[in-house]
Amino acid sequence: MLVLRRLALAAMLGCVSAAQADVALMMRPDVQRFIDEQVAQGGVNRAEMEAVFANVESKPNIIAVMDKPSTARPWYQFRPNFYSERLMQEGVAFWQQNEAALQRASEQYKVEPEIIVAIIGIETRYGRVTGNYRLADALSTLAFDYPRRAEFFRGELAEFFRLARSENVNALSLKGSYAGAMGMPQFMPSSYRKWAVDFDGDGHRDIWNNPADAIGSVGNYFQQHGWLGGDDVVVPAAVTPGPAIDELVADKFNLHYTVAELKARGVQPLATVRDDALAVLVPLEVAPGEMRYWLGLNNFYTITRYNKSTLYAMVTHELADEIRNRYLAARYTPAQPAANPDSTAPVVN
Repeated sequence: MLVLRRLALAAMLGCVSAAQADVALMMRPDVQRFIDEQVAQGGVNRAEMEAVFANVESKPNIIAVMDKPSTARPWYQFRPNFYSERLMQEGVAFWQQNEAALQRASEQYKVEPEIIVAIIGIETRYGRVTGNYRLADALSTLAFDYPRRAEFFRGELAEFFRLARSENVNALSLKGSYAGAMGMPQFMPSSYRKWAVDFDGDGHRDIWNNPADAIGSVGNYFQQHGWLGGDDVVVPAAVTPGPAIDELVADKFNLHYTVAELKARGVQPLATVRDDALAVLVPLEVAPGEMRYWLGLNNFYTITRYNKSTLYAMVTHELADEIRNRYLAARYTPAQPAANPDSTAPVVN
């Protein structure tokens, strides 16, 4: 009777027919406990949650993708995927189309416009590639059938239900990546709940379809994670090879040392940088067997809070710089007068 009641409720809410319902997931004890826990915490509605779970479809292919070993690519192979002519041109166009929102976000959050533009371009090609999985399916699959990270994804699923309720949207209508990332900036539900903003004041935080909200949300995220407006991201460096350098390379994302301390360990900045600045040594294989080094500063570290990858942080920085240069060149290059097809025509003063 309990099963029939829940399926009837789902059908009544227009979510699913009894034939379509994933009864096995709906009735699992761990799913029932999850519903009970979330209702007890508040901010969700039992009937709405049950209606969603009655319509959730497990996606085993997501587990296969999550468990597929990833092979880290060297920098010279990674970079061309994002530092590309198409993304540069689209980035300039996106900036031109959203100048007012980007200017306001830069002033409010103290984050350079080019960084916001580069992030949205790298994440979703300016909204062209945001993911086709129903988020309810993807997050439920990972929350209940992926033990290695089940705790994390149950937290994200809980945030997702609260997101749908607070934004007054049908949870089954929202789509994203196979891992649950959403919208133009690919926020996870917890990031959305904490840092997404209604930047145009229309009463919704729509990072799926509203560029202004996506722009403001990325700016807010970077500000909240310590971005220092006007500061450098990286500076080139030379190293004295040895065990001390190997130890520093293993540090990866951590700002444990000042520039002065790194100098004492055999790292020499090749550009002006304060001795008291915190930095991390970043090695990049620029060609097969050819390694170059940079010092990643505070803003480099902040980019790795968005995506925990030194390759991602470096390509974001490089793409942002190139988009800014092209945007400024297009903005300040005077328009050329149209050629006069009739050179004998008189000049009218």
